Amino acid sequence: MYGSSRHFAEQYRKTGISAKVNEADPHRLISLLFEGASQRIRTAQACLAQGDPALKGKAIGEACAIVGHLNGSLDHEAGGEVASNLSALYDYIVRRLTEANLHNDRTALSESLDLLGEIESAWNAIPQAQRAMAVES
Repeated sequence: MYGSSRHFAEQYRKTGISAKVNEADPHRLISLLFEGASQRIRTAQACLAQGDPALKGKAIGEACAIVGHLNGSLDHEAGGEVASNLSALYDYIVRRLTEANLHNDRTALSESLDLLGEIESAWNAIPQAQRAMAVES
């Protein structure tokens, strides 16, 4: 009558993500992108360990797309050298993820996850007052 519980779980997950996005300020949206990319890399690691190349490739492709969105959201005019350095780092992460996909390279997946984690930590360490100023400008 209601369908599978899996279907309901998927709908709940989508609704939960939509609610997070709808309620998020610009700073939080970037944090959600970091979380999403990291989650996909962890999924790829699990798929690699379980021998599921199709799902591994899908997860890595999604992670690359998210990192691409992070790169595309950089304001090079306002961010100057920092934005340029971040862009180069995002390009490097995408290259490493691509290598991980092509060569089943666990080290490249771990490195990419670690780098994203470091960027995310720095992003989340920005004081609340500075976040508000950035949104107002």
